[in-house]
Amino acid sequence: MKTLLLLLLFCRVSSTVKHSLKYFSTGLSGVSHLPELVTVEALDDIQTVYCDGSNRKIELKLDWEKKVFENDSDHLKLYTHYCFVMYPHLFKTTISSLKQVFNQSEGVHVLQLMEGCEWDEMTGEVTSFMQCGYDGEDFMALDLKTLTWITLKPQAVSAKLKWDSDTARIKLDEQFFTQICPKWLKMYLHYGNSTLLRTDVPSVSLLQKTPSSPVSCHATGFYPDRAMMFWRKDGEEIHEGVEHGEILPNHDGSFQMNVDLDISSVSPEDWRRYDCVFHLSGVEDDIITKLDETQIRTNWVEKSSNQTSITIIISAVVVLVVVFAAAAGFMVHKKKQDQKAPPDSEEALSSLRDWIQEPDGVDS
Repeated sequence: MKTLLLLLLFCRVSSTVKHSLKYFSTGLSGVSHLPELVTVEALDDIQTVYCDGSNRKIELKLDWEKKVFENDSDHLKLYTHYCFVMYPHLFKTTISSLKQVFNQSEGVHVLQLMEGCEWDEMTGEVTSFMQCGYDGEDFMALDLKTLTWITLKPQAVSAKLKWDSDTARIKLDEQFFTQICPKWLKMYLHYGNSTLLRTDVPSVSLLQKTPSSPVSCHATGFYPDRAMMFWRKDGEEIHEGVEHGEILPNHDGSFQMNVDLDISSVSPEDWRRYDCVFHLSGVEDDIITKLDETQIRTNWVEKSSNQTSITIIISAVVVLVVVFAAAAGFMVHKKKQDQKAPPDSEEALSSLRDWIQEPDGVDS
């Protein structure tokens, strides 16, 4: 059974050894305070280049990407041509055409384009894609096998006939997807292999919101995203009471994921029979975390601790207020006593001597 599990795991992970180069472009019409066209390049879902086609500005996000542009002048020329010349013209004419299709003359309109290619490192196969949306809805996609456009909504039919007849543009698209995009993808991987082809193992923690909540096995900081995580009981993978989360990116380019286990029906003495397994492609040893109550980090405990801290702080403030009030009362009382005390002056002493020396029987 274990051999079969490892075989299935290997097949599932190996089939996803792919690298991607994607471009996300957004064109705006009817907005004056934003760029009319911006394009973001992402390699393996990590942003590498930002291009502002309206203001002719390119920002390189990674150091190795800068080396690509420095060492290949032809690449820089072609890139700037796409970014500053071809795409702005394409978006401007396309938005104008779509306004006619939808009978629009005013207002804010958005044209989005997602395109790129994927390279399967195991098989060498390259697949490409190109899809556009208009005003927040899918509009058309290019079928690279037939080199024709596929309509994704009824209003796109008239635009499809026009776009299909633009053979010069389709030829450029075909050249980009079959030659330029795969070449760039492999070149980027070559320059950025120290970061893109690295292997980082994660830190794994057990998390729980409250004592009655599921226990979440959480892994963060791993790279690449070709990873699997699951719960086992007595060494066998289980599915009942288990909920898998998605693999999500971190801000530093690494990834995180979690898998939850419902422990409502698990008796305390059976906890030791469960463990969480994290497997990263290319790493021989799995990370195994036992279900141990003492290792669980819970928000409920932190909340109780915070409440205790707040109580202590409030008590301290109350004590300080009482002390200051007592001090203030003492000062007021002392001042009043000082005002009642007999004056210690020469005039007062003189009056006192006169009264003592006054003869008996004489009215004062």
